[in-house]
Amino acid sequence: MDLKNKVALVTGSAQGIGLEIARKMACLGADLVLADLNPDQVEESARRLAGETGREVFSLKMNVAAYPEVEQGVKKIIDKYTRLDILVNNAGITRDGLIMRMSEEEWDLVISVNLKGTFNGIKAVSRPMIKQRGGRIINIASVIGLMGNAGQANYAASKAGVIGLTRTAARELASRNITVNAIAPGFIKTAMTGKLSDEIIGNLKKMIPLGRLGEPEDIAKTAAWLASEEADYITGQVITVDGGMVMY
Repeated sequence: MDLKNKVALVTGSAQGIGLEIARKMACLGADLVLADLNPDQVEESARRLAGETGREVFSLKMNVAAYPEVEQGVKKIIDKYTRLDILVNNAGITRDGLIMRMSEEEWDLVISVNLKGTFNGIKAVSRPMIKQRGGRIINIASVIGLMGNAGQANYAASKAGVIGLTRTAARELASRNITVNAIAPGFIKTAMTGKLSDEIIGNLKKMIPLGRLGEPEDIAKTAAWLASEEADYITGQVITVDGGMVMY
């Protein structure tokens, strides 16, 4: 795979899966823009990634739930690089709780970041990608959006919405050579899963045919492939990267 001469924006990329996606794309030759709500952390991550990969890495403070911030961020990228080839909508949060106990604020916050944030990203890059007649949009969904999960009504709804949004955007943008796909990770080793007890981790592994949690690199490799020329004829798809946990 080769991403040389490509410019990629990855949201929610100060750490975790987003940062690993950015690292993989940089290693394949892309210039990266890391965007996150935490300006100090994303700036440090960008500096470190540039040192590791030798690529140009630019950082932006961005609240994906606020369209003006996303639009302005994309404008800064176009002004700097003259183009934007790849968007990875990775930013996401959780606020777990049973439906009968979930507050309206917890529902609205997760929907605004996970679903509206993805919509904002797609909307903001559509015009420049249409103008350059090509682009790759990759949305990070979740297997929870496919199967549901008790205590995660807001998260499941947001990620199911991302899947529907992916397929609609793919139809709208296909004629301009812009592909739109989603990755649905399963249980991945992150700071979040690192807080779980050994008993819970053991129970999770029993649900996974491959018998282990995934690595952030598993998601990164899939995102890089979708961004590459090898995936030119793939759009509107949801790829589960979950060790076989969800099968159709």
